[in-house]
Amino acid sequence: MKREIIVDNFAGGGGASTGIELGLNRYVDIAINHDQAAIDMHKMNHPETRHYCESVWDVDPVEACNGHPVGLAWFSPDCKHFSKAKGATPVNKNIRGLAWVAVRWAASVPVRMFMLENVEEFLTWGPVEDGKPCKKRKGETFNAFISALTTGLDLDHPSIEDVKHALGEEFDLSIIEKGLGYQVEWRVIKACDYGVPTTRSRLFLIARKDGEPIVWPEPTHGEGLQPYKTAADIIDWNLPVKSIFGRKKPLAENSMKRIAKGLEKFAFTEAPFLAPDPTKISFITEYANASHQRNMAIDEPLRTICAQVKGGHFALVTSHIVKFRGDNIGHGTNEPLHTISAGGFHLGEVRAFLIEYYGTGSAQKIDKPLHTITTRDRFGLVMVKGTAYQIIDIGLRMLEPYELFKGMGFPADYKISHDSQGKKLTKANQVARCGNAVCPPLAQALAASNYKPLSIEIAA
Repeated sequence: MKREIIVDNFAGGGGASTGIELGLNRYVDIAINHDQAAIDMHKMNHPETRHYCESVWDVDPVEACNGHPVGLAWFSPDCKHFSKAKGATPVNKNIRGLAWVAVRWAASVPVRMFMLENVEEFLTWGPVEDGKPCKKRKGETFNAFISALTTGLDLDHPSIEDVKHALGEEFDLSIIEKGLGYQVEWRVIKACDYGVPTTRSRLFLIARKDGEPIVWPEPTHGEGLQPYKTAADIIDWNLPVKSIFGRKKPLAENSMKRIAKGLEKFAFTEAPFLAPDPTKISFITEYANASHQRNMAIDEPLRTICAQVKGGHFALVTSHIVKFRGDNIGHGTNEPLHTISAGGFHLGEVRAFLIEYYGTGSAQKIDKPLHTITTRDRFGLVMVKGTAYQIIDIGLRMLEPYELFKGMGFPADYKISHDSQGKKLTKANQVARCGNAVCPPLAQALAASNYKPLSIEIAA
């Protein structure tokens, strides 16, 4: 028979494909995505793959496979119309129904195994009424989806119309009534448990019909295992941060409050997270004299405050991650990065620059960090391991796309900055590919644990 192929539906910028290739040491044969920018990034990093820049509904599985059986198919249907992060915006029934394409492939061509990734709310998949999921019928469509894949779905079931839409009116529904005969299991997996420096949590479903058991890879990181990878592992400490004070366009009041609360929780403590090597932090910006602002190295004494001290002092730099979403103030830099979304930049790094206090200058104790920030008093005192330090400045920068890709577990050499024509991509375009991606290490672990090539294959 012809050799088995591997297909990545909803391929995006290539997260699942990258993981599959790393896990199986072979490239993905077919990648499908309707977004030209996503397909272009996929082509840049997976040139051996055959690409379809089309809707998944417009690709005929029979024609695409050309007689090849599918050993592994991956599906990552759009999750935003399930995600609780979507808010009150009306949901789209067609987008929520994209997962039915997995049934279409399994019913059209031999698919030995497939995997599906989505948000955990996918388990609540049910009918939509007046633009909102029907609470009374929560999970009804998901159960029908599983029945169609396994033991069969009654032809009078309300979801059969969705099946007809997915398969086409001419398709013999008796196959669905009988069931496709898959063994199906699903689990919610946190990326940080498998060595990815993000707490991103996703539902993974595995379906196979070759008689082999479904295998869930054991976590590699966590309590009693390897320590979690953290935000500190992905931050480029060589990049400078811009002071939150004296900006041409001041930060919004809510942003300042968010930063203040984060500093109070993560920086102004006895044991804050300290930048690994403060000498790599480019500079400190002085705002004490607006007419003659000076920049200085972080390991030099701050001239304005410490003018009477000779010899210089070593400076400390605390760091934490600020999250500009909802009422979440962020987290410590020594924790895994929170979930990265495709909607834009919402994760930043805050650094507080401190220098040892010798009782000179105009320092004064901080009672409330917010008060310190809004009055532009940069000379508050904090205690770090019993030693008093002065706050010289507070800086903020948003995380760069390549840091976010690293946070999702992409290889360091993954091409994200330019398209196939050499045109530089906007940061928003890069982040969109990242936030929509599957964490490659998860796809790698799942594929490596479950997929074994057939012992006899004839290349064609």
